[in-house]
Amino acid sequence: MSKKKTKIYQDHEGCIGCGSCVAVCPKFWKMGDDDKAEIIGGKKNEKGDYELDIDEVGCNKDAEEACPVQVIKVMENK
Repeated sequence: MSKKKTKIYQDHEGCIGCGSCVAVCPKFWKMGDDDKAEIIGGKKNEKGDYELDIDEVGCNKDAEEACPVQVIKVMENK
């Protein structure tokens, strides 16, 4: 039985570029060329949001909590 992954979502359009996610979780987050944060290795979905499957939540919960506009969602699969 394979282990289910955790998914990170980011509403990229709603990002204000404050960099708090990058500060608390630089392993997964960086500032993009448009001065908004983006998930390292993330892919844009059909809605234009970024998403990434990961094995462990790690510091992404901290990034989710640090985001002042709440555009980061960490969905943990049970």
